[in-house]
Amino acid sequence: MKAIGYTACLPITDEAALQDIELPKPDVSGRDLLIKIDAISVNPVDYKIRKNVAAEEGSYKVLGWDAVGTVLEKGPDAELFNVGDRVFYAGDLTRPGTNAEYQLVDERIVGNQPKNVSNSEAAALPLTAITAWEMLFEHLAIKQASEQGKASANDVLLIVGAAGGVGSILIQLAKRLTGATVIATASRDATQTWVKELGADYVVDHSKPLVDQINALDIAPVTHVASLTNTGDYIDSYIELLKPMGKIAVIDDPATLDVTKLKRKSLSLHWEFMFTRSMFATDDMIEQHKLLNQVSALVDEGTIKTTQANHMGTINAANLRKAHELLEGGRSVGKITLEGF
Repeated sequence: MKAIGYTACLPITDEAALQDIELPKPDVSGRDLLIKIDAISVNPVDYKIRKNVAAEEGSYKVLGWDAVGTVLEKGPDAELFNVGDRVFYAGDLTRPGTNAEYQLVDERIVGNQPKNVSNSEAAALPLTAITAWEMLFEHLAIKQASEQGKASANDVLLIVGAAGGVGSILIQLAKRLTGATVIATASRDATQTWVKELGADYVVDHSKPLVDQINALDIAPVTHVASLTNTGDYIDSYIELLKPMGKIAVIDDPATLDVTKLKRKSLSLHWEFMFTRSMFATDDMIEQHKLLNQVSALVDEGTIKTTQANHMGTINAANLRKAHELLEGGRSVGKITLEGF
């Protein structure tokens, strides 16, 4: 099968950083599905691993953690899908990734592909949707609206770094499924326009001091923070802005973080890592299957939209190198997708 991989950690300007290769098609077993991949998207985790984790000796490392495709085969213990089903998923960090024609993935972290968007538009969604969903509803514990009304009308959610892939889904989930007021941060005209279009109630510039900007909005205190980037730089601002008993959820990797500062206001800190369930085969691993199906339904009914912002063509090494370079520059908006081999 065609695939894109690498052996050594190299700058993305080096053609050997990502190479077109041929690998054997994998064999299915257990609860695995064998997927024929049609479209993928690229995430920051791809370039972070490429820069820091070399392949095992004598082999290639294949990246990629977002895909749309068709179930070709199923293991003897698989029961959630049938051969021919269209699916989407983010995969498992401990296994070969989606930058290949065929891939094995445990069915418990796979969902039914949305029907009303293209393959590439659907491929933009899984990793960021899982991350945003777990962050919003499990870690920050903001309540979804019920049939009786919006359950979280007193919540004020600050999303820092809101124009990226996770933030783009997080804004939509918060605005469509909860009653929370959403403050999004974005520093450029293009990203500010993007987050407003996604539904943010207020937009502030994270390249400037946050506290004065948010206080000037003259709204209720911030109750929840979704910190998607540069947490170490903003943590003091979060502490000042948050209402006592507030919650902070983080996805980045600050070198240091003095959590003792949270004590005075009894603030809580939560780390979101969407690969935890698959990495440790947790008892509730199937929750990702369930939430992906919920996301798929929300897309099909028009409640949330794809965050695809840049379709970069065919799945090959040259185009993936361009995608990695764009992401590493830190100025991308929404999601980057590729399609077909």
